Amino acid sequence: MMRLDRVSKIYRVGAFGARKLPAVCDVSFDVRGGEVVSLIGESGSGKSTIGKMILRLISITSGKIWFNDMDISTLKGNALKEYYRRVQGVFQDPFGSYNPIFKADRIFQIVRREFYPHIPQADWDEKVERTLTSVGLNPQQVLNKFPHQLSGGQLQRFLIARALLLDIEFLVADEIISMLDASTRIDVLNLLADLKARGLSILFITHDLSLGYYISERAVILYCGRIMEMGRTESVFSNPIHPYTQLLMDSVPRLDQKWAKTVRSVEDGDKAHLAGCVYYPRCSKGTPECTKAIPPLVEVAPDHWVACHRW
Repeated sequence: MMRLDRVSKIYRVGAFGARKLPAVCDVSFDVRGGEVVSLIGESGSGKSTIGKMILRLISITSGKIWFNDMDISTLKGNALKEYYRRVQGVFQDPFGSYNPIFKADRIFQIVRREFYPHIPQADWDEKVERTLTSVGLNPQQVLNKFPHQLSGGQLQRFLIARALLLDIEFLVADEIISMLDASTRIDVLNLLADLKARGLSILFITHDLSLGYYISERAVILYCGRIMEMGRTESVFSNPIHPYTQLLMDSVPRLDQKWAKTVRSVEDGDKAHLAGCVYYPRCSKGTPECTKAIPPLVEVAPDHWVACHRW
């Protein structure tokens, strides 16, 4: 379905773009048909950058992204429009996705104008109502409302409905429930699970381990733009191998034990990791070997990969 092959994104920063800032480095993974893959990592790890590259919102510095054996970087004009008919994204802030001076369902009018201009209005209205019902919204209660008249959960469902109107095959869900209250989160998660059951492929971007475990078949652990560990969610969560994955698991609050300090302090002069493992400054198990070369991803068990020199 969607495959990333050694994808990197480097930003030019500073005066006249003299300095390079790597946001994503040599990332490779795939999302298969009808599968949910969680992309997990802390803020600044490059998760949203990957989502934006898949959606062609920013360019790729190097590598390839393939959608059904089609290089998306070459798409232009009608081919790119057809790509967006099949691949869509929903982002973290539902309120930021709407113009407050227009009614929220204007997004459906835009979809019709761009992709279905020849559908009769009555047929389109029926399609919109059917789609809204499928995402748990009552059309009579939410249509013709301004964004401020709807809750965050309702607005997120609007955005998911917009994607479904296009009969998409792949959805980038970027932190889509992080701004929602607890009672609404489970509804949106169950909606995504239902969409997956219908055959939709989903890249679920999150920093919340419990959400990734709940919804995905496979997990990709990202740190400083590089993959630390990936594989079947059950395998990665029950047997974390990389020290960073272990740190994430140990950071989950527990009632039966006190927290322990697990993060090594980073000294200002500690720059040796720049030529080796990006996690070395925080790693409690680092060795001199970790500063000399970037560890490759190694398959340590069936469909369980880790990038660590200890393996």
